[in-house]
Formats: sequence, C-alpha cells, structure tokens
Amino acid sequence: MNVTFAEIVQASERIRPFAHHTPLRYSPFLSRVSGAEVWLKLENLQPTGSFKVRGALNKLYWHKQRQPETAVVTASAGNHGLGVAYAAQSWGNITATVFVPTNAPQAKINKLRHFPITLIQQGKSYEEAHQAAAVFAAQTGAVEISAYDDAAVIAGQGTIGLEIFADLPQVEVLLVPVGGGGMIAGISLVARALCPTCCVLGVQPEASPAALLSLRDGVAYDPYDHAPTIADGLAGGFGRLPFALTQGHIEIALASETALRHAIYTLLAEEQLVIEASGAIAIVPLLRSEPALRGRRVVCVLSGGNLDISLLKSILEP
Repeated sequence: MNVTFAEIVQASERIRPFAHHTPLRYSPFLSRVSGAEVWLKLENLQPTGSFKVRGALNKLYWHKQRQPETAVVTASAGNHGLGVAYAAQSWGNITATVFVPTNAPQAKINKLRHFPITLIQQGKSYEEAHQAAAVFAAQTGAVEISAYDDAAVIAGQGTIGLEIFADLPQVEVLLVPVGGGGMIAGISLVARALCPTCCVLGVQPEASPAALLSLRDGVAYDPYDHAPTIADGLAGGFGRLPFALTQGHIEIALASETALRHAIYTLLAEEQLVIEASGAIAIVPLLRSEPALRGRRVVCVLSGGNLDISLLKSILEP
C-alpha cells in the first residue's frame, strides 16, 4: 500500500473504535519561557500510554482483512510492542509474539505482561531484538510487524497530524520526536497536504542522530550503532520508507541527555505530566528558547508516558 493523505484519513476511520483522539493542552509555562504559543499533544493518554498504538492498529487491521487468523511477531523497545499487543487483542484472532531487549524499561515490560502475548526478552539493544524477531518469523511463518518502516504503520501514526490540524488549524510549527521515523513521516505528509507552510521539526537524541545524518548524507542509516540514551524509544536507525517520505520536508534538532532529563523534570513540575524521555524530547527546543520558535504557534507531540520509576527517581533525587 502507498502512504498517501487519503490512506491516513482512512486509517483514522479504521482505528477510531480503539484509539483516542488525544487532547491538545495549552501550556502557559512553556509559552512564557519560549516566547511561542505552545500546545501539547498528549499521546501519553492513549490506551497503552503511547502513540504507537495507532500504527499497530492500522497495520493489524490491514493484515487481518487478508488473513483473518494469523500470527505476528515484532521487535520493540517497549511501546510498539504494547501497540501490537493491544491491536491483536482489539481485532481478535491474532497471536502475537513480542521481542524486547533485556534492558527494556521495566514499566513497559510490566505493561506488556498484562496482555495475552508471548513476550521474549533477547539482545542488548533494539537491533538485536529485531534480528531475533526476524529469525523467529523465518522459522515459524509469523508475519513480522515493523515498528516504523511500514506504510500501514506510518499511515496510522499520521492520524496524529489529522487531529492536530482539526483542533488547531493555525499551527505553524510541529515539534515531533524522531527515532525510526514512522511518526514524523506520517505527520509531515499530513502537514504538506493541509498546511504546506507549517514547519515540521524533528527532535532526536544526540546519542542517536540517525535521522539527522541520513537526511544530511542522502542515505537511510538503518541500523545505526547508537550511544546509550534514556530515550530508548528513539534509539537506533532511521527507516528507509520514512527517509524517502521526509527528505526535503523536515528539519532535525538534537537533544543532549542532560536536556532530556531536564525536559522530563519540567513537564512533571510545571505541567504535572509524567512523560518518558522519548516524548519529553519534543519540548527541548522550547526550553532552549530557540529564536526560530518565538512568536509562533507550536504543537509539541508528547508521544508517550511509560516512564520507568527508577529513572524518574534518579531525575528527582540526583
């Protein structure tokens, strides 16, 4: 299937019974410190605590229409696995196996164990878990569900953009966390269709700048050998399909590990929001008071709230 604006609209209709239209919330604090008009897109309020449920629901719906009873397997840092588990349960008659690295955040592991899936912890990184899932798929015939490099997944993530423009048509800048690129690919496609002048700025960890380097060098770096980062959901490569869809249409900013910790603290202290590093990263350019954002209407996508308690404790009690 192609990733088109029409497909994203159709995805919105498909997933509506099981995914929330999450609210936009105005932030007086971030507006004041940045000089922008700042709104927060609260994807932490999805049923699994993350935006990933959108793409998983759309992908499994699409697949189920072609093979009503099926087995799927996926690799995940946690949130995509939760999305696949939730989607398999929602659509029914889908057996799901989820591979996660052994160092996946405990908060996400605990949530995964609430679902009727087979959970396998293997490998020290997302890439190693991904390789294990690929071997499992080859051996069993299970269909492998990509976390980001898939048209149906990207279309599902793009529904975030539809909701933003429905609720705030005058948005001028979108701040979007970037890992594999599925979310920013879908959102940027919506932005081009509904507001070509809207700036889409991706934010990713300095420890894993795969999107920045891919767009700079004209080649998708996937996999990518990243340094350690608390933004586990954003670590690794930038997918080939997201690369093709975003090249020339987005900009990328980087965030240090110190900035990520400060963003988590700020959202808790000032907004009373518990947001994991992979979502909190969206506010980092605002906390830096970047001149390009001043006076503009900005939406930050807070992509997930599955924050590990031990990490939060280390941030609150350094």
